[in-house]
This record gives sequence, C-alpha cells and structure tokens, in this order.
Amino acid sequence: MMRNSEPEVVITDTTLRDGEQAAGVVFSLEEKKQIARMLDRIGVQELECGIPAMGRVEQKAVRALVDLGLKARLMTWNRACQGDIQASLDAGVTAVDLSLSVSDIQIQNKIRKSRAWVRQQLKTALRLAKKHQLYVSIGGEDASRADQDFLHELLSIAEQEGADRFRFCDTLGILDPFTLYDRVRSLTAATRLEIEVHTHNDLGLATANALAGVRAGARYVSTTVNGLGERAGNAALEEVVMALHCSCGLQTGIDTHAFAELSAYIGRASGRPVPAWKAVVGERVFSHESGLHADGVLKNPLNYEGFSPASVGLRRYFVLGKHSGRHGLEQRLRDLHVETSGLELGSLLEQVRRLSSRNKGAVNDRQLLRLCGVVDASL
Repeated sequence: MMRNSEPEVVITDTTLRDGEQAAGVVFSLEEKKQIARMLDRIGVQELECGIPAMGRVEQKAVRALVDLGLKARLMTWNRACQGDIQASLDAGVTAVDLSLSVSDIQIQNKIRKSRAWVRQQLKTALRLAKKHQLYVSIGGEDASRADQDFLHELLSIAEQEGADRFRFCDTLGILDPFTLYDRVRSLTAATRLEIEVHTHNDLGLATANALAGVRAGARYVSTTVNGLGERAGNAALEEVVMALHCSCGLQTGIDTHAFAELSAYIGRASGRPVPAWKAVVGERVFSHESGLHADGVLKNPLNYEGFSPASVGLRRYFVLGKHSGRHGLEQRLRDLHVETSGLELGSLLEQVRRLSSRNKGAVNDRQLLRLCGVVDASL
C-alpha cells in the first residue's frame, strides 16, 4: 500500500512489466523479487509488476511479489475485460491498470471496434473492478494520437464510474514536451481524477515529456530503470527522479544513493549492460579530462557538476588525455601516490597529450607511471 506521507510527485515504476516487454528481455522469479525489493528499499511508491492474464507462471510470479509484503503498492496491467481482471484478483493484487486503445488508429486497426464499444467496455470493466474494491488506473493507450474530445469523454466516464486515476500514454513516443504539456493540461483542467504520464523514448524525449506532464499537473509518473522498455524504451527512473529533484525542485521521496547499484543490477538481469556514459548512472559520467573543467572541479565540484557523484552512488574520475591540463595531471599523480617534486610536469603533460593522440584514447595509469619512470606491478 502507499506510504502515509505522499510526495509531490509519485513514481510508479514499470520495470517489471513494461521493462520486461523489451524485446528479448526475461527476468527470472528471483530477479523479479530482487528488483522489487531494491525499488521498494529506495522508496518507489508503486510497482507495476506484471500481466497475470499471460498465464499461471506470470500469476505465480505476481503472487510471489505480493507475498514479499513490500511497502510499495503493487499494480498489474490488464486489458479492460473480465478475464484479465479476474486473473489479477487471483494473483492477490489490490490495484490494476485497465488499458484501452483510445486513438481511432488503434480502435479501427488494432482492436477493430468502435468508439461506442470502447465507451461501454470502459464502463463494464471499471464497474467490475470497483465491485472488487480495486484501486483502478485507466490506461489510455495511444492517448497522444487520440481525438481530444473523445479522450475527455472517456475521462468523464472514468470519473463517474469511480476510477482513481487516468494514465495518459504517449505509447509511440511521438509527442514533444510542449504538445504533451498542452494535452495533459487540458485533462487536469477537466477532471478531479489524478493524472499519470507514461512516456516512451522513440524520439529521445521520454524524460522531457515526463517532466512536461508533471508541469501540466500530472502527479504520477511512469518510469523504468535505465529506461528499459519496448523499442527505444521508457522514461528512465533515474533521469526523471534526478531531474525532478535538481531541475524542478520537486520531491519524490526516493533515496537516490543506490541508483548506480540498481541500474547495474537491471543491466545484468536484462542482458543490456549500462553504457559508461548513460545519463545519471553511467560509470564514467563524472569523468573530467579538459584542463579547464578538471581545474574547475578541483577548486569546487559545483563548477562543473550539477549534483554530486555520491548522490547517485558513483565517484569522480580524472581522465588524462589530449585535452588534459597541469592540475588534472597533478591530481592523478597524487591519487597514485607519485611524488611530483622530481618531475618536470610540463614535459610530462606534453608526453601524455602525444600518447593520447597517437592511441586515440585516454592514457591509463600503467602508461602514466611508465612515463614517470615508475613501474607498479599492481596496475
């Protein structure tokens, strides 16, 4: 269930559902449990944890997550139909997302129904879920391409029938933040229901769109760790949370210090290693080579770091290469416990730059020590 003191923005993480829907990704039951525990431990308020209608194996997995007794609320994804809802009830959850295609493109070409059918299916499914006292989020699949008047009509039905919130899905990741802001703003102005934004990264805008949704009044944001998800993925948990904290001044109640550990675990479990330069959690995102930047960071990290490496579980690196300066070189030598008083640092820096240019990469510690005439077998 949700925590007593709810934050300004609520993160509903769907790594265990939409993340696992990334092509070729499969989490074992033990990996699912560990992911759920890690997300719960850092304070994620809601976990979308699976699709029970897939069958008994998935139902058992969801039930196993329920049995962990986490603080986070566990939610399942369902089509808006009786069989899916019953499967979720059998799995033991108390919250469901009921998904309906809401764009004419999908109504006509995917489910091959009509707007009238969507209206009636929404009413029928929602009444059934509420009969069983479930917390219900109505998921508007492909809401970004839906007719706005029809979307408002569905929103009104959802509110009248007792839904708890509405999920605005940019299913294909096609909106820009300005358009998404306008669309979500129109929804928040038209309903008392809480609004969630679920954004995809097909144009590299998932995080920006999630923030735009929050600015427009959405209180819930759907994320996945590392942005794992179908096609180009979803809004990344670590990016959204840090952006909300650092750029927007909004609190999520999430402890960010374990982000790097969580990210690395998901990378291994999904078979999709985290790139070293991945925003927020990449192992080398706090690397500094440029002489100007290294000098600035050494004087005060705030000169070139918007948040500290430790705040997300990382550490700072000073890289020696073509663009290095004297201060960065001195710092790396100090880190290696090399006495600098007998060295001609200007000449050594030129050697570092030449070696880096010749090798088209950074100078590693072993190479640096050799340039200094030091041999350390431990490196």
